[in-house]
Amino acid sequence: MSEDKKVHDVVVIGSGPSGMCAALYTARAGLDTKVVVGPQLGGQVAITWEIDNYLGFADELTGPELVERMHKHVEKFGAQLVYDEVTSVDFASSPHTVKMYGGELKARVVIVSAGATARVLGVPGEKELTGRGVSYCATCDGAFFKGQEVVVVGGGDSAIEEALFLTRFASRVRVLHRRDELRAGQQLKERAMANDKIDFVWNTVVESISGNGKVNSVTTRRTDTEEIGTLETDGVFIFIGHYPNSSIFKGVLDMDEHGYVIIDDHMRTNVGGVYACGEIADPNWRQIATSVGQGCMAAMAAEEYLGVIEHSTVGEAAPDAGEGQVVGIEAARS
Repeated sequence: MSEDKKVHDVVVIGSGPSGMCAALYTARAGLDTKVVVGPQLGGQVAITWEIDNYLGFADELTGPELVERMHKHVEKFGAQLVYDEVTSVDFASSPHTVKMYGGELKARVVIVSAGATARVLGVPGEKELTGRGVSYCATCDGAFFKGQEVVVVGGGDSAIEEALFLTRFASRVRVLHRRDELRAGQQLKERAMANDKIDFVWNTVVESISGNGKVNSVTTRRTDTEEIGTLETDGVFIFIGHYPNSSIFKGVLDMDEHGYVIIDDHMRTNVGGVYACGEIADPNWRQIATSVGQGCMAAMAAEEYLGVIEHSTVGEAAPDAGEGQVVGIEAARS
């Protein structure tokens, strides 16, 4: 295992929009910045079909194209990408330690932007057609389905909120739910039931998703009779939950009951010199623009923090101080 013994100014964990924006700002400020890419450069943006709601990009833009632009932009200012995954962290002392499969990095500041992951159905065709009719974000992709028919999978608040949003564009929205009653709140249920664009397909699950380069149908199964059927559709929106990629920080960073990292209005966590931004700390919005904004805020807060540290060598305690802890990947999984 190779080891980077240098103490860096900043290590960013994650390479989605929030992490890349944070790295851009810290590197541009002259701070020695490393970005641990994680399992996929760009995060969920890399599998986004098309982007038309990011300010300044009015022309057609795909997720991979935006990722490539982000990559070039951060490297222009000197941020270095490390193509590895974080396995554990040691925030008990300064400098902080970020351990990876291929080594470890030490830094005075760590910005955690490991993102969140949409829960998937795990059915044939889902992965292959993601970004080609399969989506996990109505706000991101709904406008691409104007006048078309779509299917929404799920029965909780998120699924019904997204189904209602999709009625702004789609000609018909069919909500598939494995039970015969929604789990969503009463007000949402009443609004959905009253919307003449929404139909409900009860006691039904998706067995597979089909299409020739783009979604054209789903195969369904009744949970009460086991009957197999087919629904023609132009898109499949899956809303069965998200989970933050925060397991390795369990017991180290304060989190809410769903595992989202708790931050203040300066993106600070409970550990001094550790900031969080993007979807790992955002259970609500999950947009490129909001993630970029949080990445910018985290970077600027980190720059301010490091400036204070540099001027506190005469014995003053640096602000933002907090107790850290150690956790390994095996402990996090248990």
